[in-house]
Amino acid sequence: MDLFDLLEMIGGLCLFLFGMNLMGQALERRAGSGLRTLLRKLTTNRLTGFLTGLIVTAVIQSSSATTVMVVGFVNSGLMTLAQAFNVIMGANVGTTVTAWILSLGAIDSGNVFMQLLKPSSFTPILALIGIIFYMFCKNDKKKDTGMILLGFATLMFGMETMSAAVKGLKDVPEFQQLFLLFRNPILGVLAGAVLTAAIQSSSASVGILQALSATGQVSIGAAIPIIMGQNIGTCVTALISSVGTNKNARRASILHLLFNIIGTLVCLVLFMLADALFSPAILNDSANQFNIAICHTLFNLICTIVLLPMGRVLEKLAVKLIPDDKKPEMVEELDERLLATPPIALERCRMLCADMANCAIEALDKGIECMNHYSEELAASVRALEDKTDHYEDILGSYLVKLSTQAVNEDDSVEAAGLLKVIGDFERITDHAVNLVEAAEELSAKEMAFSESARKELSVICAAVSEVAGFARDAFITGDLSIADQVEPLEEVVDDLKDSLRSRHIHRLQKGQCSIEAGFVWADLLTGLERISDHSSNVAVCVLDMANHNMNQHEAVRMMHKDSMNFDHAYKLYSQKYSLTTE
Repeated sequence: MDLFDLLEMIGGLCLFLFGMNLMGQALERRAGSGLRTLLRKLTTNRLTGFLTGLIVTAVIQSSSATTVMVVGFVNSGLMTLAQAFNVIMGANVGTTVTAWILSLGAIDSGNVFMQLLKPSSFTPILALIGIIFYMFCKNDKKKDTGMILLGFATLMFGMETMSAAVKGLKDVPEFQQLFLLFRNPILGVLAGAVLTAAIQSSSASVGILQALSATGQVSIGAAIPIIMGQNIGTCVTALISSVGTNKNARRASILHLLFNIIGTLVCLVLFMLADALFSPAILNDSANQFNIAICHTLFNLICTIVLLPMGRVLEKLAVKLIPDDKKPEMVEELDERLLATPPIALERCRMLCADMANCAIEALDKGIECMNHYSEELAASVRALEDKTDHYEDILGSYLVKLSTQAVNEDDSVEAAGLLKVIGDFERITDHAVNLVEAAEELSAKEMAFSESARKELSVICAAVSEVAGFARDAFITGDLSIADQVEPLEEVVDDLKDSLRSRHIHRLQKGQCSIEAGFVWADLLTGLERISDHSSNVAVCVLDMANHNMNQHEAVRMMHKDSMNFDHAYKLYSQKYSLTTE
């Protein structure tokens, strides 16, 4: 092996790692809502969690990335430690998919159909399709599909380049001696762990081992301990990611390490006993890409089968290693680690937006109650809810802006823009709820009161506003477009009520039934209630926009009015429901 072979090997390795990273990111974007769907289905059920970890890792081609996500989920309170353990087990098995894909390069047959399965045969076709999709398609999903194919082609080309470059090592005595040295299981485990920790990807390190097997100098007996060590080395990424997280998140990373260390120790003891007692001849055979893929899969399956019943024990051990403090820890609401997985980060934002929506409607309902039955405790609770929604707006706003800078697909980009709009509307609803409280405080402090007819009229518009805001909240949380369609006609009814109540107030002033000072409060109340209705309409329109992947508010309102029969019918129903009694 000369200098040029070495340069070729380095170039192949770089292409291999770059292709793997490129394909993983594109797969993640392309999966999009699919990853969020998997997250929603996570339960304490071991099988569900295991399959989730397996599928996600198979999709994004990295158990390290999956485990880092798990650490972020636990840190954000999205996942319990028990769920994390199940997903980690699935991730360890899911990472073996990469080795099987890479092993296709070892196909050696004169059969035409078998030859077509070789990456060298179909990779150029995939690369051609990928570049056409990437360069000539405007749709983001098609571009991501093209990027997946290009990433895979780059990965396989790098693999073939590495394999071709290292073949010269079979004639290098030192290389042969090196792998004879790795027949010592302890050294093999250490070598696998160090290599994987350095490149932070067990899939990539297995791929490198598969490429080195092209020399014919890597025996199965040397490959098995290296594969075991690779599972330990992959824990480094999660351990680094857990720095600065809460205790449960750190426990999740320790759980990952414990799982792989104990699994490796069990398999290592079994391997050494089998080697000492039976000295299987197969261990001296040269490993190839298929052998390594089989060993990798068997090792991870054995670890899972052995440790699956020990989940509770490992959890307790992780808690022992990182004990609780007397002071309870706060769960981090939005973990920046999740930004590496935009679909999951967006799902977390949506969950917090739903909490914010509930806070806003609760503040509105309490603000209306405060108008009828004022108390300092009720007023304080509305202000506390307003502070909470302000906090939500601050953290969600900055987080969504950061999320928008990530590589997100078109649908996720539209949803992120929609959430940025919605949080402003929910925050303004709570501001106006505080205005209702301030009006109630002014009436109480100055010992003023509205006339009986004014109170009845106020109860009508308050009921309408409460319903329209509730519709907006429910439409946002559930995504039910039929509920969103009810908001705009009811919002117009609120506008009509506001105009009518102002006219009636002027009439009462002229008759001397209401004071001018109380009239100022009345005007402020009507303005605040009408604006709450406007913000509710904004939320509903945003829900419709996100469903249609078009953030054009004027177009959404126009389309609602275009369906005049349904709109007019709903408007008439709400007009009757919230009709004012004649004086």
